[in-house]
Amino acid sequence: MYFCEMRIDILSLLPELMHSAFSASIMKRAQDKGLVEIHLHNIRDYSDNKHKNVDDYQYGGGAGMVMRIEPIATLMDKLMSERNYDEIIFMTPDGAILEQGTVNYLSLKGNVMILCGHYKGVDNRIREHYITKEISIGSYVLSGGELAAAVLVDGIVRLLPGVLNDETSALTDSFQDDLLAPPVYTRPPVYKGWTVPEVLLSGNQQKIDQWREEQSLERTKIRRPDLIKKQNEG
Repeated sequence: MYFCEMRIDILSLLPELMHSAFSASIMKRAQDKGLVEIHLHNIRDYSDNKHKNVDDYQYGGGAGMVMRIEPIATLMDKLMSERNYDEIIFMTPDGAILEQGTVNYLSLKGNVMILCGHYKGVDNRIREHYITKEISIGSYVLSGGELAAAVLVDGIVRLLPGVLNDETSALTDSFQDDLLAPPVYTRPPVYKGWTVPEVLLSGNQQKIDQWREEQSLERTKIRRPDLIKKQNEG
């Protein structure tokens, strides 16, 4: 028996960009089990303009259009009148870089709202008066926040209890303990003369765990030394 763990509302100008991301694999299974509800809202539906325009020129001049405050605020007010939100997130290149700790934190929440930006950004009054957390998935710019929102939601939902068939799997992912995951192997044990490390075939779980820990640390030192530095500073 499953019950709904979380509701995620995503506000977007192009919600159709996210349909496929949430209609297959783990995301679909989580929704089918009732572990999460994902609702996509088109901001254009809340425009008071007969042409459904949602952008305008920015005050002070400059290149690029800005998402207007009215349709976004109208939609947010409607949703907030129906339930309380633990976090209202804006996906933006100048937000805090998404890390596993943030995903872990959000996976424990009940109701989360996510706003996808477009154009030059949103009227800053939305950020000042509605947004509780700003997140970026990297130091680069996309055409809009939809793909970034899909990345965030995927990271959150897979951590919900009952979503993964093996619930311990997520606990051994890269970054859960600020280390990269060790290398993994499966059958056959020999392919083109390439062999699986003998320790993994030994059946000695203590030695296997030790090998994995050593490999994880070594990989992190080589590929992500910043994570080791972060641990030392912490």
